[in-house]
Amino acid sequence: MVSDTQEGGILTRSFRAMGSDCEFQLCFGGGSDSQFIFKCLQDELERLESKYSRFRKDSLLSQINLGKEVNIDNETISLLEHAFNCFEQSEGLFDVTAGRLNSLWDFKKKKVPSQEEISYALSVTDFSKVSWNNGILSMPAGMNVDFGGIVKEYAADTLAVLAKKFGVQYGLINLGGDIAIVGNKPDGIAWKVGITDPRGTETEIASIDIYSGGLATSGDYKRYFIYEGKRYSHILNPKTGFPCAGLRAVSVAANLCTVAGSIATIAMLKDEPEAIKWLNDLEVPFVAMDSNLSMLRNSD
Repeated sequence: MVSDTQEGGILTRSFRAMGSDCEFQLCFGGGSDSQFIFKCLQDELERLESKYSRFRKDSLLSQINLGKEVNIDNETISLLEHAFNCFEQSEGLFDVTAGRLNSLWDFKKKKVPSQEEISYALSVTDFSKVSWNNGILSMPAGMNVDFGGIVKEYAADTLAVLAKKFGVQYGLINLGGDIAIVGNKPDGIAWKVGITDPRGTETEIASIDIYSGGLATSGDYKRYFIYEGKRYSHILNPKTGFPCAGLRAVSVAANLCTVAGSIATIAMLKDEPEAIKWLNDLEVPFVAMDSNLSMLRNSD
């Protein structure tokens, strides 16, 4: 369902895509066809979802995961290069080849996989074994790529650039909490992005001011289950095969939503003390909640 609302000079379109509640909050220039621009932005979002979704049998990603050599375009090469950079910087914690592992853990059935199942999934998880030369991607049999930790953030950045090309004066693209800024507000005031309590209270516990770039959030609070008294989140460590047990949530602002999302995900995968030190060393604005449900921030 799509709905449009207007407040002041901002026209907001709300809808669902990529399994998330999404919003475009845009200020259009005089004479701009807002409905046409909204449609173009949603069409581009649909293109990216249909291309990179692991749940669509006809997607490029599904073709890649068949295990045969596949011709890939420059857009896909750019995503792979960004993912590999994250893989190296995180010492293997950020690994898009953990698709088998992600599929193995069923958070609807609330079942912990057997050690044998986890061991197999880990045996086909290693981004260093993927190659792409001359536009041809190849990887070992049984390996599965999952762009779930990149595509939504990349889509937000892509739509922000496209909106600017269409003459949108300023605004923001919000894809399920992954946000990209379009242009600059004429008054020079920042967008104040609220951070929702990850414990599920729906209350705002903090905010981050953003003038440009993007913001992304990663957390273990939306998808998890408790089995025999132990909490299992959906953020999986590709080295152990089990859910991470560090920070509960982290929101990061950066020059791009794609970069912010990768930083947030890596922070969630690290041990808590190391993650906090790493975020502070990066000197990026962030708000995090630790395992004791205490709030940490460096957003000034």
